[in-house]
Amino acid sequence: MEASEQKVAEVVEKNVVTVATQQQPSEKKSNIIQVSSNKRPLYFYVNLAKRHMQNYNEVELSALGMAIGTVVTVAEILKNNGLATEKRIQMSTVGMKDQAKGGKLVRKAKIEITLGKSEGFDKLVSPKKKDQNNVEMEAPNHVEVNA
Repeated sequence: MEASEQKVAEVVEKNVVTVATQQQPSEKKSNIIQVSSNKRPLYFYVNLAKRHMQNYNEVELSALGMAIGTVVTVAEILKNNGLATEKRIQMSTVGMKDQAKGGKLVRKAKIEITLGKSEGFDKLVSPKKKDQNNVEMEAPNHVEVNA
């Protein structure tokens, strides 16, 4: 068992609540996207994942509880559009104190999906271009829908 997995197991066993990552600040990855089920629209996360893959070649989508469906949907959109390939899926449960229930320990499902660039990613995602005001913006991606 890896050190980070061992720390997560210890946290759950001792009923200690932690939402932050178990990594040291110097080890913190910047290609992780923590997804919420109701704070942002679905395509916000799709576009954010595309930008992260341009910069880091892979992205990790992470969610708890009801947001798991959103993470799976985002990953499937990226895979079905030929932008990403699945590298790893990790599922676990995390113990958290729920303040609404008087601090009672509640188990939440957690998923982490790691996606990498597909071979055709760079051809499918348009490079950034500058508009007349020298502001960077992405060229629109055109998607054909066959009816």
